[in-house]
Amino acid sequence: MVFRLCDSAGKFPWEWNVGDATDWFDHLRSVRGLAQSTLRAYQGMIEAFCDFATSPAYDWSVRSAQMFGQVFSQVVNEFNRITHSQTNEAKPEKRAFTEDELQQLFDLLDVEYVRVLESGRSGALTVLRDAAACKIAYGWGLRVTEVRRLQIVDFSANARTPYFGDFGNLHVRFGKAKAGQVFKPRNVLTVWQWAAEVAEDWTNNVLPRYGEPLTDLFPTNTGSVVSANHLWQRISDCVDELGFPPGLDFHSLRRSYATHLLTSYRYDIKFIQMQLGHEHAATTSIYTLPAADFQIAELARVHREMLEATGTAVALPKRKLRLPPRPPLPPNRKKNRGAS
Repeated sequence: MVFRLCDSAGKFPWEWNVGDATDWFDHLRSVRGLAQSTLRAYQGMIEAFCDFATSPAYDWSVRSAQMFGQVFSQVVNEFNRITHSQTNEAKPEKRAFTEDELQQLFDLLDVEYVRVLESGRSGALTVLRDAAACKIAYGWGLRVTEVRRLQIVDFSANARTPYFGDFGNLHVRFGKAKAGQVFKPRNVLTVWQWAAEVAEDWTNNVLPRYGEPLTDLFPTNTGSVVSANHLWQRISDCVDELGFPPGLDFHSLRRSYATHLLTSYRYDIKFIQMQLGHEHAATTSIYTLPAADFQIAELARVHREMLEATGTAVALPKRKLRLPPRPPLPPNRKKNRGAS
């Protein structure tokens, strides 16, 4: 960060002034469009460097005055410092998928697999892997790092929900860590039957086609795990093809999980907080903002209850996520991955 500010201002650190830092921060915010949290982190680094350079415990300013005729100064102050004044600093266009958009997304992922399969091109297994990763990310409300680093042993049975088989519980070992700390693990309970079926089908029927032995849930042909950029790009391509409005990305799957649990399935906010691994309920509230179709669904629910109370109930359909059966797999080209 020190070198970046030097490049921006065209000056050495002992020549900096508050205006140089302010111009750089304004450029990062208005031109490059960096998030508030990122800018605040950059400011913290510059502020810490200036605190060190101007500290009376060291003679940096004295030596600078002797050699260059200038001294260090603190260039981050109350006039240009970005304060953390809001709970939610996410970009306003970021949002969750509606249930209809999510259905279209999953349908397109399955259609893409059929396209590759019927064209005879290679990569059908990769498309199928990406589809399973996206569905599992939504099915358990996972971040991209959490889903890409899953391993087969992370799934286990839940004695309270035997109908989910061996996929009633997911142990997330690479949960988001606080600054300077290790990954924060958590357990996520399975809430949907279709999600357990997707995980079971992928683990038992498709994943073995990558060869044996296998440990990672979403490997690549080279033996590594699928990259975060690849998954983000896959969702971005699907969103563009479907013509959805901006604001949807891979992390929207996690937003959708929290939103749908609250608005469509009426789960308690505390349960959702534990599923997401949030330390504070205020953080969960950011993820559970009602989706665009929530008002319509809620109005229909109230009307249905009113009609039932008067004895004139009508059937109002309730939308649920539908996953079509997976097309047949291509011929097996099983490879031995070796001990690695």
